[in-house]
Amino acid sequence: MLNKIYNTMRTKYLSTAIILILALFLVSCTIQYTAPDSLETEEVQGELLVHFLDVGQADCILIQEPGGKAMLIDAGNNADSKFIIDYLEEKKIERLEYVIGTHPHEDHIGSLDSVIYAFDIGQVFMPKRANTTKTFEDVLQAISDKGLKVTTPKVGDTYTLGEARWTILAPNREDYKEINDSSIVIRLVYGDTSFMFTGDAEEESEADILKNSGQITNSLKSDVLKVGHHGSSTSTSDSFLEAVSPQYAVICVGKDNSYGHPHRETMKKLSEKGIEIFRTDESGTIIASSDGKTVEVKKE
Repeated sequence: MLNKIYNTMRTKYLSTAIILILALFLVSCTIQYTAPDSLETEEVQGELLVHFLDVGQADCILIQEPGGKAMLIDAGNNADSKFIIDYLEEKKIERLEYVIGTHPHEDHIGSLDSVIYAFDIGQVFMPKRANTTKTFEDVLQAISDKGLKVTTPKVGDTYTLGEARWTILAPNREDYKEINDSSIVIRLVYGDTSFMFTGDAEEESEADILKNSGQITNSLKSDVLKVGHHGSSTSTSDSFLEAVSPQYAVICVGKDNSYGHPHRETMKKLSEKGIEIFRTDESGTIIASSDGKTVEVKKE
């Protein structure tokens, strides 16, 4: 098993030290907790907040439940570390119960190492997908330095964040050609409200979510959809959008980015369904709040 890992990881971009770190990362990945199938969350108290931080052409999402527990999904680019840490400290965050690096691209895990060093961390989730970059190496080093392990996402596993619960929907396979399709996708439920966080998952991963969702959840319906891959036309397929059927769509995207995100095709799909669209390039940091019954989305 280890020989296979070493052979896969040994490229001209990686030093021997990095190879050892990657091997250790893959070996140490564990599933640490699976919650019971039925969790009563209909009667919740207080306001859950979801912050979509304006980190340009990147993702960073902070979730706070009313009891004071918090989790982070992605951590922007390398240059965003000060902004992210300052923002979390301003919100009185001292501990993150869960940190999710959806997939090993720099615009999603760039400042993850800085976040891990700066805060008390419960669990770190990353897909079983390596990348040949210094950024990825830095994240693994931070995890090691803090004495943490990587929890490999297992589809169907459910975790709790105070009175909220979240379930892993993807990745469903380890052999995706595109790293984007290895993105961890989760659905978070708070009372009668729900949120879908997609990372950069593209249509192939979305199809697998649709195919396997019946064994995991009664519904993919979500009040808020974090639109996949910054609004690229390679994500948000018609069938996936129909299944999620959100009231609000949030697009994390940089102003005048070189990719042309969000793509016209995606914006048209969302508009034709009457979905209210929020974009970080137009509104800055966006905050969604839920009292367990209804969701409100607004600019910070």
